[in-house]
Amino acid sequence: MKKVIAINGSPRRNGNTAELLQQALKGAQESGAEIELINLYSLNFKGCISCFYCKRKDKAHGTCAMKDDLTPIIERIKEADALIMGVPVYFMNLSSGMSAFIERLLFSNYIYSNEIPTVFPKSLPNAFIYTMNMTEEDVKQFGMREKFAVHEGFAGKILRAETKNLYAYNTTQFSDYDKYESSIIDPQAKAAYREEMFPRQCTAAYELGKSILAD
Repeated sequence: MKKVIAINGSPRRNGNTAELLQQALKGAQESGAEIELINLYSLNFKGCISCFYCKRKDKAHGTCAMKDDLTPIIERIKEADALIMGVPVYFMNLSSGMSAFIERLLFSNYIYSNEIPTVFPKSLPNAFIYTMNMTEEDVKQFGMREKFAVHEGFAGKILRAETKNLYAYNTTQFSDYDKYESSIIDPQAKAAYREEMFPRQCTAAYELGKSILAD
């Protein structure tokens, strides 16, 4: 049985990112895959420390020298058949946990070679699901898709497979906006957008999970 691993890069276990990942995994499971959800913020790990152990000629390329909670996760990903990464956008960037995860997974398998720049052992279909308070117009204005396309490009090259993406815009941050200073946000408009769009985003995540092994 093929396996799909989802990585929740949000500190919230039951937030927007987690919900969309659950829908993606549901789609993968209904297509016959074994599934696993990993919450990054439950792990004790660091990002890359730039020791270059993974690129030394006298060592096995692609092996990270760091030993922590992420070490066995990376090994399980190498054995998986697809990877879905849930990415909350904080302060116009990836969450710090997801950024550290990408450093550890992708950079350790990237080598400075003129021939094949990756030592990842197989073709691993992969996808990014982004969640954000930003609207679609904000994303266009600040060039966020172009920014994130850079690490999507590296993921596709290093993991030797197509990288897909799904954007969930204008997500709800708080259950009660009256409790927080958020005067730039219209809670009623936000709630109306969520009521209309989040079910569609969940359906899109489900279809992504259902199709990620199709190719």
